[in-house]
Amino acid sequence: MAPSSSPNATPLVICLAGPTAAGKSASTLALAERWPLEIINVDSATIYRGMDIGTAKPSPEEQALVPQHLLDILDPIQSYSAAEFVADALRLIDEIRARGRIPLLAGGTMMYYKALRDGLDDLPQADPALRAELEARAAIQGWPALHAELALKDPATAARLAPNDSQRIQRALEICMLSGQPMSALLQRDQRPRDDQGNQYLTISLEPSDRAALHARIEQRFDAMLERGLLDEVRTLRARGDLHTGLPSVRCVGYRQMWAYLDGEVDLATAREQGIAATRQLAKRQITWLRAQPERVIVDCLAADAVAQTIDAMANALAGRA
Repeated sequence: MAPSSSPNATPLVICLAGPTAAGKSASTLALAERWPLEIINVDSATIYRGMDIGTAKPSPEEQALVPQHLLDILDPIQSYSAAEFVADALRLIDEIRARGRIPLLAGGTMMYYKALRDGLDDLPQADPALRAELEARAAIQGWPALHAELALKDPATAARLAPNDSQRIQRALEICMLSGQPMSALLQRDQRPRDDQGNQYLTISLEPSDRAALHARIEQRFDAMLERGLLDEVRTLRARGDLHTGLPSVRCVGYRQMWAYLDGEVDLATAREQGIAATRQLAKRQITWLRAQPERVIVDCLAADAVAQTIDAMANALAGRA
């Protein structure tokens, strides 16, 4: 049964977050052995069907051990916004509680956590035609040139982006061109209402005590994906003919690097190196976001007893002692 609470108690939603390769899946399964959980996946890549290896999606056997939501819900040609995630997550939280079970949000897409906890920014929706135009310009001029253009339109946003951060440069320019205002100015506006169900969110944060050790784990994990057939998985997606590098699915870490190899832009060794580097950069951004959160229970994901620590943190949270 789900833990009982008084009628006036604030509903608690527990989040298991951490950078890529932190061991979230293993911890999730261990928690599910002890409590009647249902998992709400907080991952912008595992939502796609046919993208299993490069996303480290739970295997069918693992999925059979505990109910999992927001896996394989979209075709790779589709997009999924943070607003859609918030709507789905809130609906699922209610449905899971109604079944007398415990919702556990687990994953590493920090933008989704932020949208759920802090609300959604009132920004214009993506424009596929404009994005294609920016992609075409970048192919000729390079992303540093578009970064310089962004610096003229929105200096505050450009100052925090690397010159080759293509995805964020593209989005910032898109917002400027669609709204006529800098993204930094729009972000300062009042945000749309967040979760209005009165939920309290507690994050169990799997964080590395040694960044170099996490980097080594990331490299081993990426090589294991290659051995399991990541390249063939990307080759199958590419053979469809309707997918392209402007789509969020194809731009997922690992996929876009293998796609570049299949396009003949780089050799396989370079694609591997770029995939590992991109994964490490993703982990760095995830860790930075987590460490900025004022309320979290930290578990060293590299510790031998990391799973046991996670179980203790979950028990304390459910008992109201976290």
